[in-house]
Amino acid sequence: MTAPWWKDAVIYQIYPRSFMDSNGDGIGDLPGILARLDYLQWLGVNALWLCPIFTSPNDDNGYDISDYQGIMAEFGTMEDFDRLLDEVHRRGMRLILDLVLNHTSDEHPWFKASRSSRDDPKRDWYIWRDGRGGPGSSPRRGLNGGPDGGPPNNWESIFKGPAWQYDAATGQYFLHLFSPRQPDLNWENPAVRKAMAATARWWLDKGVDGFRIDAITHLKKTPGLPDAPNPDGLPFAWAYPHHRNVPGVLDFVEELAADAFRDYDAATIGEANGVAADQAEAWVSGQRLSMILQFEHSHLWSSQPHAGLDLPALRRILGRWQHALHGRGWNALFIENHDLPRVLSRWGDPQRHRRASATALATMYFLMEGTPFIYQGQELGMANTRFDTLDDFVDVYARNRIRRMREAGQDDDAILRELAVTSRDNARTPMPWDASANAGFSSGTPWLRPNPDYREINVAGERADPASVLNYYRRLIALRAAEPALRHGRYGALLERNPQIYAYTRRQGGSGFLVLCNLSGQPAPYQHRGLRLRHEALVLANREVAPHPPGIACLLAPYEARVYRVDFGAE
Repeated sequence: MTAPWWKDAVIYQIYPRSFMDSNGDGIGDLPGILARLDYLQWLGVNALWLCPIFTSPNDDNGYDISDYQGIMAEFGTMEDFDRLLDEVHRRGMRLILDLVLNHTSDEHPWFKASRSSRDDPKRDWYIWRDGRGGPGSSPRRGLNGGPDGGPPNNWESIFKGPAWQYDAATGQYFLHLFSPRQPDLNWENPAVRKAMAATARWWLDKGVDGFRIDAITHLKKTPGLPDAPNPDGLPFAWAYPHHRNVPGVLDFVEELAADAFRDYDAATIGEANGVAADQAEAWVSGQRLSMILQFEHSHLWSSQPHAGLDLPALRRILGRWQHALHGRGWNALFIENHDLPRVLSRWGDPQRHRRASATALATMYFLMEGTPFIYQGQELGMANTRFDTLDDFVDVYARNRIRRMREAGQDDDAILRELAVTSRDNARTPMPWDASANAGFSSGTPWLRPNPDYREINVAGERADPASVLNYYRRLIALRAAEPALRHGRYGALLERNPQIYAYTRRQGGSGFLVLCNLSGQPAPYQHRGLRLRHEALVLANREVAPHPPGIACLLAPYEARVYRVDFGAE
């Protein structure tokens, strides 16, 4: 059988607001993406994933949608979208949209109707509850409302603060797991489920090639909405037990797939916070979703953002996902996205080993079993930006965090130090196209200040340099495309306790590849008794490798990566 197109694809994630501005207003737009399609085709990617482009008041940069069938005015028009879709397809690429199903904007007509009256037909499209004291109770805010009033339960928003907003007009609270301007839809209501399936079909009928589905694990809430332990300090697997991967959520996914996806050749990619490796098969088995974006390895960083890379833990997590889905599903492979600071600043060394660490991290994840995702600028080796004051942060999560930390008595310098490392704004700086003003992103004032290193780290400069991170990514993409074993071969971990080297094999029949990545800033000796390293079989390396006789050992330089073709029959 022919593999689905998305198994052979490399997917490039675009944050439209920061990719390319075509009209000088400082905001990236659809014509800007269109103008850069030749670059993406040259890079070799097969599919583009656009973060939300729908009509939105922009409380959370488009993840608060007020019209699912409209285009945000800052990004262009539906005619611009249609031209972009046609040109993507003309180049043999696919286009995937970011679909937000868990919540809408508070400016969506559905929510406006819902909050207008307790008797409105759309009241039950969202989750409304009386406060703890019942009808007419005091609208006191806080995580732990007592019997004299307060929110219906103690749930905390993922963006921090109470997960409930009091609405004086009708005397009830509505649930918002994210911003107060992102009210949660009530997926227990069949009318909501039908409306969202119809929305997906509308875009598929226009010709889009699939969806990345935002916050899909949050669609189901525990019946009765009971109190929960405060998520601060809890291990990843225990946080948010009553609205993340709650039993019954797969029934919603199954119905959505049946009503919206199964009649189309579409990729469906779930953002699956809270799903463990041993649960993953249920999400991607049968005809539910194509793949899921798991959070476990990113939580490894977020729980200790100043600790650097714990390589044995990373190897255990990624290996667990590789084995859990081999032959039973499919992995989505990523190390960056719009919600994470730059991986080079998290797990690499942008000061001393920028190129080597960027390319070693790329090699480590890109050649595993699954579909690789590249986030814009990752292919250049972009690092975190510089923040001079707290006013530099624009992300809604960062602004909420600043307020909460100030309320807790922390001074601004301490807050700045934390957010400089953890803020999502790090990943959202404008794409650096060249060394001209504003990184070639806009002729106007960019909505977010470009990373100050854009004069050295930009597309034009790296495209002209054969040894750049960008050209290494291009070779990596081409290698995966040319070798079936690197797309469909079985993953096998090596050196499972080594604190420096991530080594694994991809095996198809009696042959395949050995991937060696030193993810440390120190030299690292490698030795494997069975696989002989032949210089003539070296197919990719991020450093010059001197000719060497066949052997079972080598010394890897700091952040050195090598990929050898190997014969497993010789073991």
